[in-house]
Amino acid sequence: MSHVPHELAEEFPDQTAALQALKAENAHFAKLVDEYHTVNRAIHRAETNVEPVDQLAENEMRKQRMALKDEIARMLAEPAKG
Repeated sequence: MSHVPHELAEEFPDQTAALQALKAENAHFAKLVDEYHTVNRAIHRAETNVEPVDQLAENEMRKQRMALKDEIARMLAEPAKG
């Protein structure tokens, strides 16, 4: 298993400008991105044994990260509302 953090810019490399723009203009999106980064950092710390957690907790964090990533991807895919 890779112990490399899953940064959003790496997950959506062709949408970094859209990520920044949507984060700046949409408070809900900004909150999702912040939550994603918080969970992502916690997973990385757990994987590298900086802050170990039990396997169940680590799996739950991964599920949360995936749900946040799915919501972020859904919002990025929505056509701009104008």
